[in-house]
Amino acid sequence: MKDRVEANTAFDKKVYYECFDEAIERNRPRIDEVRARLEAAGVKYVMSSWIDLHGIPKTKPVPMSDFEDLCLGKGPQFAVHSVSFVPELTPADSDQVMVPDLDAVYICPWDNTIAIIFADLFWEGAPYNVCPRQALKRAIHEAQQKGYVGYAGIEPEFIVMKHDENGEPVKAFDDDPREGLRPRRQAFGYDVEYSMDSMPFLKELIDILEGMGWNLHDVVAEGAYSQFELDFTYTDLLEMADRFVFLRLLLKEIAKSHGMFVTFMPKPTVGDWRSGAHINLSLQHKDAPGENAFKDGDKWSDTARFAVGGLMQHAEALTALTCPIVNSYNGLVPRVGGFEGGTVTWAPTNITYGYNNRSAQFRLPQNRYSLENRAADMTMNIYLALAMTLTASVHGISNKIDPGEPTDRDLYSMTEEEFKEAGIRRLPRNLMLATNALREDELAKHVLGPVMHNSYITYKNDEWERYHQAVTDWEVQEYIRLY
Repeated sequence: MKDRVEANTAFDKKVYYECFDEAIERNRPRIDEVRARLEAAGVKYVMSSWIDLHGIPKTKPVPMSDFEDLCLGKGPQFAVHSVSFVPELTPADSDQVMVPDLDAVYICPWDNTIAIIFADLFWEGAPYNVCPRQALKRAIHEAQQKGYVGYAGIEPEFIVMKHDENGEPVKAFDDDPREGLRPRRQAFGYDVEYSMDSMPFLKELIDILEGMGWNLHDVVAEGAYSQFELDFTYTDLLEMADRFVFLRLLLKEIAKSHGMFVTFMPKPTVGDWRSGAHINLSLQHKDAPGENAFKDGDKWSDTARFAVGGLMQHAEALTALTCPIVNSYNGLVPRVGGFEGGTVTWAPTNITYGYNNRSAQFRLPQNRYSLENRAADMTMNIYLALAMTLTASVHGISNKIDPGEPTDRDLYSMTEEEFKEAGIRRLPRNLMLATNALREDELAKHVLGPVMHNSYITYKNDEWERYHQAVTDWEVQEYIRLY
């Protein structure tokens, strides 16, 4: 169950409420209608879910008998800062109140007695300043004020695993023996045999996504063993963010029912192809609703070029949000020794753009007029990632930021001298460098707000320091006998 916003009304639809009472009044006329639809579908329990700093949904389940109170902001309250990794409030401060968004109702296909409703957090009558969903809504509102509405498609990739008899995680779809002869691993991608072997799991996913009306295009056996990609149609930014979070839950729940689990870790092993989540952005302008602003006849528009300019200007800070964990950066390299199916990763390595160039961070695809950011993965907080993506794009358009000439050559084969001559920057090599860029980026401070910006950086600095203090298997193997 999901209500979509049509293109010609998207510019007028109010999404961001700066007052708790206004958000409640938005819900009031629709309570009876939504409740009737849920009860008719057999829903007995509601999980109104807010989003934490890491993009993970949190909730307190309530029975349908409390549905009206829930919608009117009289449901469960939360000491959100008590479960925050970097609390900005104290035990003496007020709790946060969540207000469910009745445009974001999802009945769980694996258990239709449960509905998830995505919610916004308020604190002392105003939007809570560490609520990522509110940050995206604010960014959408600001873009509307400048005449733009954003749409996104995401290409989610993930690896399906299981535990062996010793409790060790192994690939769920892998018929090579654990002991004895281990043949050289070939690329898993597009393989018919492995696609067939995976169909008991994939069929259920396909049927569910089709039943939800997401317009699934295909399922791809990706390069790593037991790795898959789902391609479904684009929608507006807020709905795509909610879908992304719901999809992560759905994948985990369906995998559990098959005795498996799903990981969104970008690089579980050295030989794995990176699991990404490329973001494809398009915009519409209020003067031409329903028309893609990135398309000019049969070519890319100047608006698209300026949007790329804005994205490139803030690329390092954006990458701190779209590639948010230490492991993300293990995948942003050109070649890997011991790679399954070759050595070239097809991952983005440099901050530039090109026409269909998969080695660049920003790709202008040959089959659609949407800007693809290839430096993104499934661990991102999608609300913050889309908020920054939208704002940087509109900033580029408003200021007519020229991205320069496209780079339509293999970046993996270019030398450092050639990069320097062309003015092409390298993507951040690690989380520390990306976080440092995010700290200094004024536009990012605006998008997140000063409190959430500080909280995010504080946690990521701590994450990097804890990693930096760890002694890895690689270090032991490399140095234990050498010195």
